[in-house]
Amino acid sequence: MRVLPKTVSFEWDKGNLDKSYEKHGTTPKEAEEIFVSEELYVLPDVKHSHKEKRFIALGKTQEGKQLFVVFVIRKEKIRIVSARKMHKKEAQKYEKVKKDSKV
Repeated sequence: MRVLPKTVSFEWDKGNLDKSYEKHGTTPKEAEEIFVSEELYVLPDVKHSHKEKRFIALGKTQEGKQLFVVFVIRKEKIRIVSARKMHKKEAQKYEKVKKDSKV
């Protein structure tokens, strides 16, 4: 199943544009960077997907910062809801999936 649009483009809600930086120190540029990474893992966010399908992206920025990004797809654009540094368990899971997928 294809989750991401063929061409990656972004749309930001004015309320969310600065929220991830103010709350978590993650810039919009960093959040967008992980979507062009070769080591991007996307999972459905079943816990919070009530009205529309939400997804979780785990990936690294060009500087190596591991991010946890929640997003939706609207009109073939990625709309980021939240972005933050991965918690320890998320980073461990990300590294395990990355390692296992190279087999």
